Amino acid sequence: MRVLVQRVSSASVSVDGRVVGAVTTERQGLLAFVGVTHSDDVDTARRLAEKLWRLRILDDERSAAEVGAPILVVSQFTLYADTAKGRRPSWNAAAPGAVAEPLVDAFAAALRALGAQVQTGVFGAHMQIALVNDGPVTVLLEL
Repeated sequence: MRVLVQRVSSASVSVDGRVVGAVTTERQGLLAFVGVTHSDDVDTARRLAEKLWRLRILDDERSAAEVGAPILVVSQFTLYADTAKGRRPSWNAAAPGAVAEPLVDAFAAALRALGAQVQTGVFGAHMQIALVNDGPVTVLLEL
């Protein structure tokens, strides 16, 4: 599992022109793009959620756990693109939807269980993401 996290001052995800999830706050929040591979399981999702929740990337080296920063979770199978050969990415390392969707849901649920305010995109939908990256700060998390 990979999580590409961006520190944001605002972010939203829309499907068919309708906002389905958003981080709007006077303080900072996080936008987490989540990719799942074949070897991931619920424990991986739980451990990575805890890592994100406690990651000290907000102002004054604080974590989302410390300041109650909201988190927008968006599934992103393209995090497992293999571009080593040719000009067309291979998606073989990305888990199929039937495997990935429950794990993205488990990741969001684990964040909520830790106390996070979580919004999500729609798994498998064509989504439009709007964001204001604050810093900019972008970090790739893996276990």
